[in-house]
Amino acid sequence: MSSLALRVGKHRGRSIGLVAWLVGIVFFFPIAWMALTSFHSEADAATNPPSFGAALTLDGYREFFGAGGGASPWPALVNSAVASIVSTLFVLVLAFPAAYALSIRRVKKWTDVLFFFLSTKMLPVVAGLLPIYLFAKNTGMLDNIWFLVILYTSMNLPIAVWMMQSFLAEVPVAVIEAAQIDGARLPTILARVVAPIALPGIAATSLICFIFSWNELLFARVLTGVVAETAPVFLTGFITSQGLFLAKVCAASLVVSLPVLAAGFAAQDKLVQGLSLGAVK
Repeated sequence: MSSLALRVGKHRGRSIGLVAWLVGIVFFFPIAWMALTSFHSEADAATNPPSFGAALTLDGYREFFGAGGGASPWPALVNSAVASIVSTLFVLVLAFPAAYALSIRRVKKWTDVLFFFLSTKMLPVVAGLLPIYLFAKNTGMLDNIWFLVILYTSMNLPIAVWMMQSFLAEVPVAVIEAAQIDGARLPTILARVVAPIALPGIAATSLICFIFSWNELLFARVLTGVVAETAPVFLTGFITSQGLFLAKVCAASLVVSLPVLAAGFAAQDKLVQGLSLGAVK
């Protein structure tokens, strides 16, 4: 009976593994197709059906980086990096003590506070677009990268507090009490006791906030112009009503996606630990 159960378990494990591989291939195929198309010429990229054996070229990347006399993407990439990294740092600085107050040293009616944070994400983004635009216009903050930093910080803060609250709830209270007995104050406890234990959760939160900020298009499209243009806004400029642009758009999309892919690959261990933290009691 035990051998039969063992065989069933092995068969089930292989089936789950096969399904996981198939799902992974399905999700990876569009990215692989985009990468392959980016190395084709515009004529080969526009063929129907697609030409798998077409000659490879770097023309799409050369045009993206301004070799053909177009605009350079570096200012837009730098703006996206500044807006994403700085806003993520601000979110962590603000969300970490807030999550501590809502999980370990819980304030009164902490569940209502969490619901309030969640309710701020229920407003459709389009509904707040006009008021934010008018505010930026009246304060002279249009086409200003620091206004995007403030905006992305406020947009990502609720989800960051929610995530970090669940992560910090797994921190043993006894460790914090031992630090307090030794005379450690709150800043020291947060920096040297709580933060190292909750590091996987902090990494997961920061990565998600970075991705949300890097990929944001609607506000960046409306609130920026030339000075504060971000990478997604720059990317939309390659789509025109005339001419062929598929290979160039694929090349630009791949380059713009690389920072997010690199950040996810570098933090994949911490990300898995953070997202699974508290899943098994």
